[in-house]
Amino acid sequence: MKKRVFCTVTNDLNYDQRMIRICTSLAAAGYAVTLVGREIRGSLPLTERPFRQHRLKMWSGKGKLFYLEYHFRLFFYLLTHKMDGICAIDLDSILPCYFISRLRRIPRLYDAHELFCEMQEVVTRPFVYKIWKAVERYTVPAFRHGYTVNQPIAAEFRRLYGVDYAVVRNLPVLEEPVPTAAGSAAVAGRRVILYQGAVNEGRCFETLIPAMQQVDAQLLVCGEGNYLARARKMVTQCGLDEKIHFRGYVRPEELKAITRSAWCGITLFDRRGLSNYYSLANRFFDYMHAGIPQLAMNYPAYREINNCHPIAVLIDEPGVREVADALNELLNNTDLYHTLSEGCKQARLRYNWQEEEKILIRLYQQLFK
Repeated sequence: MKKRVFCTVTNDLNYDQRMIRICTSLAAAGYAVTLVGREIRGSLPLTERPFRQHRLKMWSGKGKLFYLEYHFRLFFYLLTHKMDGICAIDLDSILPCYFISRLRRIPRLYDAHELFCEMQEVVTRPFVYKIWKAVERYTVPAFRHGYTVNQPIAAEFRRLYGVDYAVVRNLPVLEEPVPTAAGSAAVAGRRVILYQGAVNEGRCFETLIPAMQQVDAQLLVCGEGNYLARARKMVTQCGLDEKIHFRGYVRPEELKAITRSAWCGITLFDRRGLSNYYSLANRFFDYMHAGIPQLAMNYPAYREINNCHPIAVLIDEPGVREVADALNELLNNTDLYHTLSEGCKQARLRYNWQEEEKILIRLYQQLFK
C-alpha cells in the first residue's frame, strides 16, 4: 500500500509552483500525496494534478483571525483523514501538523522555505514576532526531519535548535529545447522587465517603482501580497500608470511563457530581515531557466551561484539610483546581456529539479524507514 502523505500550505494551490513540483515528484515516487491549502476570494477551479488537492474554505483573509481560523480548520480536517506521514510547509502551518503527528504517532517533516520569524513583515512587528518565535521554539526542535533551501538557513536552524536539515532547492524542471525567445515581449514599444512572486514588504518596491522613472522599459508585476495596495498607490503618485502593470496571480503555465519573453527579471530584497539576506528565491531560478538575465542582490546564496555562472547583475544596496543604473545596464549593454543570457543556459544544466528531487525522495525514504 502506498504511504499516504499530507502537505499543508496557507496559499491557493493553483499558483504554488514549488509545491506542485514537490508533490508531483512524491506522487511519481509512489506516495499517495494530498496537498492542503486554502480557498481565497476569486479562486479558480483547481488544475488537475497527479496528486490530491484540497482547499479549506475561509471566512478570514488575513491577519491574526485568519491564522486562528486556518489552524482550527486545518487541524480538524487532518483529524478526519488517515495518513502515514505529514509535512508542514513553513511555520504558518506547523502547529496543526505537530499536534496531529503526536496524536496519530506518525512521522513528521518540516519544509522550511525561509527563516519565517526573520521575514521583514514579522521581525519589524514585535508582538507578531514574539508569537511566531514562540511557535518556532515550541515546534521546530520536535521536527527532527526537515529541509530548507540553502546551507546558510540550514546552519541557522542547526545553531538555534540542533536540527540537521537537508538542503532541497526549489529549482525548475529542466526542459528542452533551450529557451530562445528571451526579450521578445514589448509593451507600448518598450522592452519588458518582469517581477514575479509575492508583492510583499521587503521586496524593494519602494525603490524599484521610482527607479522606473529613469528606465526606458515597462515593468510587469505578476503576483499579489501585503504590499500590493501601497505599490499601486506609489505607481500613481510617480505618474507611472502607463509604465508599470500589475497582472495579479498568473497560473504557472502562463507565467512560464511570460517569463521567457521578458527582457530581464527582478530579484530584490532589503536587509531588514535575516530571512531576506539568506534567501534563495524561486524566481531567481525561474529567470535562469527562461534564459533571461536578472537584477539581484549581492547576498551570499545569489553571489555563490553567480560567481560560478554569471547570470545576473548584483547590487549591494537596493537604492533608487542603484536599481535604475543596473536595469539600464541590462537594457543597454549588449555584450553583458549576451554573456548573462548564455550563462543562464549553462547554469540551468546544473541547477534543475531533476537533480534536486533525488534529495527529496531520499528524505522521504528515510522518514518511513
